[in-house]
Amino acid sequence: MDMLSAMRIFTRVVERGSLSAAARDLGLGQPTVSERVEKLEKHLGARLLYRTTRSVQATDAGARFYDYAKRAIEAAEEAEASVASAETSLTGTFRIAAPHGLGEMTLPKLLVEFQTRHPALAIDVTLNDRFVDPMTEGVDLSIRIGEIGSGNFIARRLGTMRRLALAAPGYIERHGLLREPMELAAHPFIRVAGFAADERLHLIGPDGAPIEVPIRTAWRVNHWRPLMEAVLAERGIGALFAPVCGREIAEGRLVPVLPSYEFRRVDVHAIYPPGPRPAARTKAFLTLLAERTDQLLGETSAVL
Repeated sequence: MDMLSAMRIFTRVVERGSLSAAARDLGLGQPTVSERVEKLEKHLGARLLYRTTRSVQATDAGARFYDYAKRAIEAAEEAEASVASAETSLTGTFRIAAPHGLGEMTLPKLLVEFQTRHPALAIDVTLNDRFVDPMTEGVDLSIRIGEIGSGNFIARRLGTMRRLALAAPGYIERHGLLREPMELAAHPFIRVAGFAADERLHLIGPDGAPIEVPIRTAWRVNHWRPLMEAVLAERGIGALFAPVCGREIAEGRLVPVLPSYEFRRVDVHAIYPPGPRPAARTKAFLTLLAERTDQLLGETSAVL
């Protein structure tokens, strides 16, 4: 049995939740995909999937095997990349879409490094905070924050991103240091549209227990930059993603508020068009992302 090939098929089935969807992604017939999964189950001596007429779901054994299979596939891909000739160059244009925060703060350095590795490659960047489908909008790769749903694309989870509650030092000097989450209700809050739209913050306490806190919105914006400026101007307390505020925290221009309490972390995915293998330039950038995930997500700065 070609175990690596079987792993690729199985992991795609689990990710898509459907034999037919996985078959389309892989360019195979559904009977072939079903047969390969059944042979894998027979080889392992364990049932890996629960099957219904409309969907499939991993069993406990399947979920464990999925985790190991994903690591094995990634290790194999990294091994292939490591022995690729240094003379191999990518050409054409790499088109990438990303949200404003990442695209303005941490992504540019990665793209500079990417083009340094592949100098014949042109870079085309589109920044916006809506969902960008790589198939319908003609991009090689789209980085998305939050829920991505399902669609005609392949998603690779990069990690999670943190939001931080922040204030300017002058604001804290005037109003005092907050010690309990409920004290937030007495302060003007600065937020992006769509976040805490119900005028409540959902926090996780030091003991892991969820906490719901009412707030009073003073500023609502659709971009992180005016949010940052309003917080720096001591207009209130704001919430910013880690990648955009590390420098201000390091320089002492922003101070974390209630650092023992966390917002729920938000998933970040790289999504790209379906197919048996990603395009060469997409694969090369995914390799770089795997090496620089912490840098992209703001986990190497003073916010730690």
